Amino acid sequence: MKKTVLILSIAVTSLGLQAHAEGNPEAGRAKSNSCVACHGADGNSPVAMFPKLAGQEQDYLYHSLRAYKSGKRKNPIMGGQVANLSDADMADLAAYFAAQHGLSVRY
Repeated sequence: MKKTVLILSIAVTSLGLQAHAEGNPEAGRAKSNSCVACHGADGNSPVAMFPKLAGQEQDYLYHSLRAYKSGKRKNPIMGGQVANLSDADMADLAAYFAAQHGLSVRY
């Protein structure tokens, strides 16, 4: 078991996939003003064509923002929105939207 965990840890680190960056949900709320128009104030978009961010996994949100910023994910609107965000800004936004009620997953 320990060997498996060690191997997985090494694999994840070598791929550059880190555990989510710590973020501050309150700071994220303060930084979310430009997100509101498309994704709604709490991440529950009122418009079907815009994704609901509320309740999404923090890791997913954080890495998605990083991918838009790096150009790995292509979207002219999102690319412009994230262009000036710092890593801390993205972590804060991810923490804020992940903490909102919205998406619920059943296991």
